[in-house]
Amino acid sequence: MSVNDWVERLGGPDGLRRYRRSALASVGFFPVCEVGLWALWAATTDAGASTRASVAVLGVAHAVIQALLSRAALSHYLAAGPRPVRLVVLYAALTAAISALGCALLSSGRIDDRELASCLLWLLMFYSGPTVLALPPRVGAVLVAAVTVGTLAGAVVAGLSGSPLAVVISGTVLLVPFLGAAFRATGWGVRLVEELAAARETQARLAVAEERLRFGRDLHDVLGRNLAVVALTSELAAQLARRGRPEAVEHMEEVQRIARESQREIRSVVRGYRTADLHTELAGARSVLEAAGIDCRIAYGPAARLPADVQAAIGWVVREATTNVLRHAQGASRCTVSLRTAGPPAALLVMENDGAADAPPGTGTGTGLTGLRERLTALGGTLTTAREHGGIFRLTAHIPWEEGE
Repeated sequence: MSVNDWVERLGGPDGLRRYRRSALASVGFFPVCEVGLWALWAATTDAGASTRASVAVLGVAHAVIQALLSRAALSHYLAAGPRPVRLVVLYAALTAAISALGCALLSSGRIDDRELASCLLWLLMFYSGPTVLALPPRVGAVLVAAVTVGTLAGAVVAGLSGSPLAVVISGTVLLVPFLGAAFRATGWGVRLVEELAAARETQARLAVAEERLRFGRDLHDVLGRNLAVVALTSELAAQLARRGRPEAVEHMEEVQRIARESQREIRSVVRGYRTADLHTELAGARSVLEAAGIDCRIAYGPAARLPADVQAAIGWVVREATTNVLRHAQGASRCTVSLRTAGPPAALLVMENDGAADAPPGTGTGTGLTGLRERLTALGGTLTTAREHGGIFRLTAHIPWEEGE
């Protein structure tokens, strides 16, 4: 099961909060265990009532500080709170105080070796976890090692030896690093899940933004040429109407047809099904350019052999380039469209027209060519433009594809 699936099973949108609560419950389980061990020690020891009471009070205080430090350390590890330095110092001081009390009780004969060995073992074990989580790894390791070595040295001075000392040393070597690593792993797991949730949220926002860009780009591509043709045709119809020419009616009917076609294409964009048919775009380019008095010559021999996605991309290029000719070419008289294949397998479209303003290449092209470059980049293609002397503007689209598509 992947981490994604595992997080989903935690409870949908509330899964992250549930997992954090479970992590806090897991680190809160150790203080409960410590209280139980201190209660078991107090119930089974042969020490006097005052000794049992003092050790029990300090043990419960140690467990309470452990619980507070565990929660604060996890919060800091997740960048949700400050580093609990005071709790770390208090926890270390209390651990040292309990170990010193145990050593004093052993040297005075109030408890035996085994009772001190058991106390020191779980005292150091429980101390390591929240301390390692609260501090940077190296600092936490050094502090835990110092407290551990100091405690064991004090126990040896107090008279702990033989098998009880061997049990404490071997248990400490195994359990102290284990619990420290367990706390760090718990914090790491919670942070990993939170980063995953944040990444999924970002992915969702990016998907929405990408869809908005796609919609805006498609809307621009659909309406750009049609609005240019409507403006040109209605202007011509107005001039003919002023002269009393009957051809004005035909031009207004053409405007009406284009308006209805635009409505249909906008509905296709909204539904997300909008594609550009290459043959339709080439025929439409010839029609609108010639209606504007621009001689249009098209050569598209290999068009039918191109893959569908390549044909659609080239269709968008033809549409946008035609729109730019109608909008930006001043006094253009000709436009040529050449589509051919090149090796390795690739489609090469070159559109060239005169009447381009003398300006540096790439200026004044608006957002249309930017949208085209995004479309072609998705297919591994490129789009370049160039202006030459004499008002010549050339647009070149290169789209590769793999054999067998």
